[in-house]
Amino acid sequence: MKKGVIISAVLATFIMMMPCLLRANNGLILGGELSNSAATSVEDIDEVLPRMKALGLNTVLVPVYWELMEPVEGKMDFTLVDRTIDVARQQGLKIVPLWFGVWKNSMSCYAPAWFKRDVKRFPRVVTKEGKPLEIASCFSENVLQADLKAFSALMQHIAEKDPRREVVIMMQIENEIGMLESARDHSPLAEKAYRQPVPQALLKALGIKRQGTWAEVFGTDDYADEKFMAWHYACYVEHLAKAARQIHDMPLYVNAAMNSRGRKPGEYPSAGPLAHLADIWKAGAPSIDILAPDIYDTGFKSWASQYAMPLRPQDGNKVKNRLFIPESRCCENSGVRALYAFGEHQAIGFSPFAIDQASPKETESVTQAYKLMSQVSDVKQQNTWGLLFDQEDIERIIDDEGVVITCRHYFTLPWDARSTDGSIWPEGGAILIRLDKYDYLLAGSGVVIDFKTRTEKNQEQQKKLGEDGFAEAGAATQSSVTKFTGSRLGLLSVDEVTIDDLGQILYLRRHNGDQSHQGRHARISVDDWKILHIQLYEYK
Repeated sequence: MKKGVIISAVLATFIMMMPCLLRANNGLILGGELSNSAATSVEDIDEVLPRMKALGLNTVLVPVYWELMEPVEGKMDFTLVDRTIDVARQQGLKIVPLWFGVWKNSMSCYAPAWFKRDVKRFPRVVTKEGKPLEIASCFSENVLQADLKAFSALMQHIAEKDPRREVVIMMQIENEIGMLESARDHSPLAEKAYRQPVPQALLKALGIKRQGTWAEVFGTDDYADEKFMAWHYACYVEHLAKAARQIHDMPLYVNAAMNSRGRKPGEYPSAGPLAHLADIWKAGAPSIDILAPDIYDTGFKSWASQYAMPLRPQDGNKVKNRLFIPESRCCENSGVRALYAFGEHQAIGFSPFAIDQASPKETESVTQAYKLMSQVSDVKQQNTWGLLFDQEDIERIIDDEGVVITCRHYFTLPWDARSTDGSIWPEGGAILIRLDKYDYLLAGSGVVIDFKTRTEKNQEQQKKLGEDGFAEAGAATQSSVTKFTGSRLGLLSVDEVTIDDLGQILYLRRHNGDQSHQGRHARISVDDWKILHIQLYEYK
């Protein structure tokens, strides 16, 4: 997708629903999620939100705790919600409330005490072995109505407090829904639903013609049980989402804990809004805009790609799922991961988790990346790519309509001692933007790129370089006996720049000589955060 040129109907609708955020940073959520107990008092909120503003965030994801909002059944206390909105408005921040309602990380730990104690009225999940869990059953109408009543009251209050969505721009419903210990609920209410025919709406959505009970259609293994639960979790969430739309329409999403590390359903939170269950969730909860991954494990690029679901003809030319990462491990690599997500997948937002508890060394990368992203998002772009490298994944080659761009980790260069001293490489990453033919922006840290024509790249001779940057003795022999044909690309200029609020590129300094290896490449070293304006020319 060419950002700034092609905007799908769904994305256009989504952006229209965020008019205030759209006016800053091209609608991007440069976010951070607070730790679970960071907003449990007025004093907490007064301290943490200004600190998040100082880190360079434009949006903060803030929990709303059902147990504190409705400590007595039927009596709502919006003190913390009001304070969050008021302080955010003062700080010029946007807010995404996280409804910690019936489920938070699968468990019902944020339900009020009156809910928890009344097990008969609000039944719990039961494992296959008959063990009750502190997970409220989604098959209970009483559970749904209690949750729905509280959530609807929250949405109504936000509508009155922030009617034009100047502060509250999006809503998360529940948090990391999923079954643990068992792939599905085996309570009496769940068993009754399990014996029913699979709904026609789901069969149609999955393209299944066979009819029957859940066991007859899908089988009886853990993954079949997971489909059963995914449908019912999604239908539950749809009740809340439809109510939200009617009360105070805004973008809605659900987040997922990943099915990682070779775990099976029930070992990971089974039946949540996972990528392999996306069709079920989309069918069961059509009022939800985004299924969002919480990425903590290795393999960031792979997880992100699963949720950046592409255009499909059978979807009627609409985006299946926009990438939004509401939680990611807050670490020294967070900044380059954010740039990758924005560049490669046109993510609408990125948000490290527990950023309020992170060390300055960890938050610095986020601050620096968001500073760059807030600048480059304002320029007119023809296309974008995301770069992300580590010690194992060191290179990516991009063919941009005949311009072959070789992108590598900065430590592939020979002259930084850290590349060979045995230490673990920090990740390097950037967003690469084509402004026009032979005209690019590179914004990030820890990357090096060069540009060649296709014919030049095909004839490229790999040379091992010494620590001075020149070929080792004898390495140039092969190229000296091979006739070169075709044209080459050269660096016309590499300028370090900033970009103003109008998208105008402002010159800082020229990178040439040693800084471009005498015109061979453009680079941003590890620990540096820069925007480079790169212009090319072709010659024979």
